[in-house]
This record gives sequence, C-alpha cells and structure tokens, in this order.
Amino acid sequence: MHEDLITIGELAARTRLSPKALRLYGDRGLLAPAHVDPRTGFRRYGLAQVERARRIALLRAVGMPLARIAAVLDADGGDESARLLGAYWREQESAHRARRYAVGYARSVLTGRTSTMYRIAERDVPEQKVLCVQRQVTGATLVPFLNEAGEQLLAHLKSTDACLSGPIFSIFHGYVGEDSDGLVEVCAPTLNAVEPTGRIAVRIDPAHREAYTEITKEHKDFATMAAIHDAVGAWVKEQGHDRDGGSREVYYPNFETAEPHEHTSDVTVPFRPRPTA
Repeated sequence: MHEDLITIGELAARTRLSPKALRLYGDRGLLAPAHVDPRTGFRRYGLAQVERARRIALLRAVGMPLARIAAVLDADGGDESARLLGAYWREQESAHRARRYAVGYARSVLTGRTSTMYRIAERDVPEQKVLCVQRQVTGATLVPFLNEAGEQLLAHLKSTDACLSGPIFSIFHGYVGEDSDGLVEVCAPTLNAVEPTGRIAVRIDPAHREAYTEITKEHKDFATMAAIHDAVGAWVKEQGHDRDGGSREVYYPNFETAEPHEHTSDVTVPFRPRPTA
C-alpha cells in the first residue's frame, strides 16, 4: 500500500538532514509525513518531499526562521517564493547595517571613551492614567509580546469607547537579553474612565523627569536598541542623577509605517535630578 513511501531514515540519508530536524519540521507543519502508522508512530514520506526538505535546508542555511520558510515554500509560484526570499534578505541586510551602531557603541565602552553617538536630552513627563499588561520575556519573545499587548490594550480601549491620550510605551522592569528574561510592562495612556479586565490592569503612572533619545525606524533592531538603552542609562549616571525606575520605549503612531530615517520611537530613563547647591 505504501510502496512509494520512504522512511524517515531514508529521507534523512537523501537530504543529509537529521531525523531530529525532520521531526521538528513535521511538528511545525513544514514537512508533514505522508503517512504515520497509528500503532507504531513510524513516519513515512513521499518521494516528492525530498525536494521540499532540500529547500527547507537551503533556507535554514541563510538563517530564515521556520515560520518564514513555510510562507516561502507555500507561496503561489516560484516568482512569489523568490520575492518573499528577497524581502527577507533585505530585512537582514538592513538589520546588519543597523547593528554597526551597536558595535560602534560597544567599542567606545570597551576603550573607556564616552559615547557621543546618541543625542540625549531631558524632559518632564506628567502623571497619567494607563492601561497596562505585564509579562516575563526574553529577547526572542519581546517583539511578539509588545505586538500582542499593544493589540490587547487598543482592543480594550475600543470596546469601552475610550481613546489614547498619548503614545503607547513599554517599561523594562528587568534586563531583557538573549540569555536573560525580564519583566516588561506595556502601557496605553487614556483620560477616559476604564476598568481592568483579565490581565489588563489600570494604574497611575507617576510624573517624572527623564533622559531620552530619539530613534529612527532603521535602528529598532534588538542589538541597536540594547546599546541605546545602555547609553541613556550611562548618561544619567554620568550626570550624577539617580535612576528612578526601569528604562522605557515610547512608540509613536508612525512606528510601523515610517520611512527608515523617520523618528518613530524614543528610549528613555526616568531619574531623580541630583541636588543642586
């Protein structure tokens, strides 16, 4: 009945992919077995899947995430697949260019020089009421959480006929990195009467003074943003001020639609000014 099917071992031998990788691709829906024995769980694949496995391996070799690979392989026609691959690679090149700023900043720190790469200023922020959502995240899960939380907060505002009174912002209560998870809070300010619901809380964000620097869209990759957070915090220390909470990111309405060189967000650090004589 299954004479035209091959085992996972045979597929691994033909593609040089490990059985572990093939099982992962199957579990993610990228390379589902043509048949799974209901009694033993043994997986068998069609001969046409050898070519699909080969293409998965090629796209993984250039660093493409599995979710993006699925979109490329399932696109309607070779031209569309090539277009999606080209779009992905342009994103990677843009991120690489942006990371040069992070490398330059790290070099200045390592050599003991004060960085002048970022223009940092001060401003006062008034007290405001905010809806907020918190979660413990890592560098890999930060952006999905920010997107999800922003959508949840906007949906709750809409459901209660409330409006934003300022840009959405996030507060980093702990350090978020590739190897470290930290608590992040996403806040949506409003002047309207709103009630908490589910994981969405309502609180007053106190008035404060903060240091800030403006960010363009081309510099929003994780490595560059980490360097900017560090630079603003270092500036606060150099001025003799005391930090007054976690660093923040403020997202303006054009955050997703702006051109690469347009101002889309700020990185800020609240502080208590040093006493004056």
